[in-house]
Amino acid sequence: MDNNNAILSSDKKYKKNSPSGAGGTLKINEIFYSIQGEGHYTGTPAVFVRLAGCNLNCWFCDTEFHSFTEMSEDEIVAEASQYPSRYMVITGGEPTLQLTASLTSKLHAIGFYIMLETNGTQPLPKGCIVDWITCSPKHPTPNTHHQSPITQHPTPVTHHPIRIQRIDELKVVYEGTEQDMSQYDVIQAKEYRLQPCYTGDRQKDTFITNQTIDYILAHPKWRLSLQTHKILGVR
Repeated sequence: MDNNNAILSSDKKYKKNSPSGAGGTLKINEIFYSIQGEGHYTGTPAVFVRLAGCNLNCWFCDTEFHSFTEMSEDEIVAEASQYPSRYMVITGGEPTLQLTASLTSKLHAIGFYIMLETNGTQPLPKGCIVDWITCSPKHPTPNTHHQSPITQHPTPVTHHPIRIQRIDELKVVYEGTEQDMSQYDVIQAKEYRLQPCYTGDRQKDTFITNQTIDYILAHPKWRLSLQTHKILGVR
């Protein structure tokens, strides 16, 4: 096994409404070992567990999360424990669709610090204990309204309603100066990070990155987040 890139996949397709963890298994897109490339824990060696399936369909998503292998929680723990780091990133797709309290308990029992990457549209499943939550809101049809457990009051928003119970790190993908940033003012988090939207077009990406930096300089509440794994050419 290549410890730098242990990928588990199959030709099966995730069924959107299938029961999460049905039969004691979860649908795993891949498990691999690398460094965290974004946000607060940038540069930290971590085991990545990518759960299959998502409730959204974002145009800029760069992840193939539909294929999967069904694995038991014990198989997931055994696979993850082969690597030297005890930092884990549980990501997707949207991991809260499948995450279980028993899996987080088993991972904590062998010393894992669990970081969750979520779009925030689903609450953390009952009993799940994670150490760090990074929420990256996504955009639906404009002019919707919601009230979240972590927002201060009902407000017009252009992101999907936030239902996760807490946010440690709010990571917003910045698409340019036309993006309404005021919608994030009512979202409570420990840290606020702005990440340039990656389009694959070098000229556009440079333009958006410069706009991101300009916005942060004018609004110092925000910190810059870069996808350093793409810059370095690692997973």
